[in-house]
Amino acid sequence: MPKRVLVECRDLFFRGKLQEVVRSAGAEPTRDEPFDVAVVELGKANVETRIRGLVERGITVLAFGSHVDAAALRAARDLGARAVPNSEVENSLRALL
Repeated sequence: MPKRVLVECRDLFFRGKLQEVVRSAGAEPTRDEPFDVAVVELGKANVETRIRGLVERGITVLAFGSHVDAAALRAARDLGARAVPNSEVENSLRALL
């Protein structure tokens, strides 16, 4: 059974690009539970609470955000997510899948 991947991204174009990475890796993009991996965009309200909840449930979290917001990337890592700058999210997602 292929991995199911939730992609939470505000930019529709970029979300579609990440979902295509998921498909090309043989995984299934989803909006519904259950899912195995969550790709979460940093910078949204309550994102730390969201990451914490996902990690506590045993879901692998790949967080991404601006390279100039080192504090947000560090905070996501401290919560148990793999956190990368926007420029690295596609390659990190491929490697994860």
